[in-house]
Amino acid sequence: MGFKRLEADDFVVSAQAQTATCWTNNAPTLTVFFTQSNQVNGASGVYYTNVFNENPTGSNSLSQFQIAYGNETGGGTLAYNQLAAPGVSPSKTIYGQYRTLVLEDENSSFVFGGVTGSSIYALSIERAAYKQALFPGSLNLNLKSDTNPNGINLTDDSKMVTVPTYYGTQRAYQVISGSNGLAYNQATGGNGYTTSNGSYGLFLPDIGTILLNGDALDLSNNQGINLSTTTATNTNGANPLKLLEAIQSGSQFGLNSEETITSDFVFVRARNSEFNYSENPSYISGSTGEVIYNYFINNPQTYITTVGMYNDSNELLAVAKLSKPLLKDFTKEALIRVKLDF
Repeated sequence: MGFKRLEADDFVVSAQAQTATCWTNNAPTLTVFFTQSNQVNGASGVYYTNVFNENPTGSNSLSQFQIAYGNETGGGTLAYNQLAAPGVSPSKTIYGQYRTLVLEDENSSFVFGGVTGSSIYALSIERAAYKQALFPGSLNLNLKSDTNPNGINLTDDSKMVTVPTYYGTQRAYQVISGSNGLAYNQATGGNGYTTSNGSYGLFLPDIGTILLNGDALDLSNNQGINLSTTTATNTNGANPLKLLEAIQSGSQFGLNSEETITSDFVFVRARNSEFNYSENPSYISGSTGEVIYNYFINNPQTYITTVGMYNDSNELLAVAKLSKPLLKDFTKEALIRVKLDF
């Protein structure tokens, strides 16, 4: 075993992005959607719905995402106590939670493409389903209804902007009409927004959330699907199920995730004059310290099998194994690249 101090130019840091689908069994697009009857018919079903990839009674069914409805004034759900606190309801709580999480200001309102919106649908991707963050440009969500059987296809505008909007350190992209990060009408100067209600929502990749603009979805022309969101106060609107029905009719929810893998590359160099003599006890005489076989005195040969990395306290930190032993003598030099992922 021989030792050699590594220099600063022996280290290189690299970052690589890896992508994968968000859905179970690596499905690129989710086409079927199921709910759990107990949850939908329970107290939370009027403002929150859990969506599965299979019938939740089966052993392979896993939660894929959740739909929640929020309203700034508390509309669409029954108030906790209409007499003591009018308008304070689950939908108002949900709106406030996402406002605090995204905008970091409890007095602000969501703005979708320049238009303020008080009615939101939150699609929260199951955390176990994606890696570090959602992958911008991969959102393809089709929504259909009886009044708009052709439906609308929604994506984010990540490929149309140079820099995303930031809320604190959190990225945000507008949800627009289009596919794969581009608006359908981009060639004619369009941005994929509605004409009266701004964009269709916000795509928040770092928290795995898609906020949809309820006012845009409620449009009755071809720009919306006439979702008929219930916004009246102290009213049980079951709004999440309305959006789920539109998602089921569209039968297309494509979404990928991304992860940045940081790697340290360490280049270990064995020059022609180095690491040619073995320190194995069987290589030398125990009594005299001489090389047992005279042939190896002038023509030594060793095999490199392992690279160990130590700190200045002589503590072993990492070990790299070669795929096969590497012959080393005075006529050969070796350059071994060690990759450390974390």
